[in-house]
Amino acid sequence: VQIAVILFVLTALEVLLYEVCRGHLSEGSLAGLGATLAPNFVVILLALSALKFWFVAMFYMHLKFDLKALRYVFGFSLFIAVVVIGALFTLFTYNRTLWWATGVWK
Repeated sequence: VQIAVILFVLTALEVLLYEVCRGHLSEGSLAGLGATLAPNFVVILLALSALKFWFVAMFYMHLKFDLKALRYVFGFSLFIAVVVIGALFTLFTYNRTLWWATGVWK
């Protein structure tokens, strides 16, 4: 039950982040908070999603109680995925700064 509550809270934070940055709450009294969080919207959303993924993998997939070798295999695979995704983000960010780029992607 504790893990389910934690996952619910993290999901609620993701929805609240979206609403504050891009949704209905971005124009109300939380507009200043939305403007502050908007540049880091994707990074915060990915961090919350990664945290949720960790909880699901460790507790619902029972990796917490499996052999250490399986934990290392899973951890190494996750590490490789994070490195590849980070490299892609770096590549796309670099391409946005080149002379032919128009600035913000739409």
